[in-house]
Amino acid sequence: MADEIPLSLMINGTTRALTVAPERTLLDVLREDLRATGTRRGCDQGSCGACMVLVDGEPVFSCLSLAVTLRGRAITTIEGVDAGGELHPVQRALVEHGAVQCGFCMSGIVLTAKALLERNPHPTVEEIRHALGSNVCRCSGYVKVVEAIASLGKRPGEKASSEERS
Repeated sequence: MADEIPLSLMINGTTRALTVAPERTLLDVLREDLRATGTRRGCDQGSCGACMVLVDGEPVFSCLSLAVTLRGRAITTIEGVDAGGELHPVQRALVEHGAVQCGFCMSGIVLTAKALLERNPHPTVEEIRHALGSNVCRCSGYVKVVEAIASLGKRPGEKASSEERS
């Protein structure tokens, strides 16, 4: 194991000074050093999305990202998406649509949906499904998850068609 390296990471708008081994993943640093346990450990292979965080606003698998490569980048975890103690609109929509089951995958889904809606405020159902392609949920058929996210992307006065619901 190599010597540890001093590192400064911007996590949820706060600069955190750490000393880390160069081979440590962002997931390990978040969970073990910073106690940001909302970022979940799933597959450790970048296949399930449970560890998803945003780096400069884009979804990234924290299990595949070396912490030392993220110096100077803005990292957002699920702990950083609330609005002054209130649920983020994506979180609220997921709850209101009954899309939350066990919740293990939800932090990754919330962050992925947040990034999508910031890039594209009015995504189609197909665009939502495509964006969520890296997020695996074993409890859900994704229908309610997609409906919840689609509800946030509706233009005022627009209603979801029955075709979009399926």
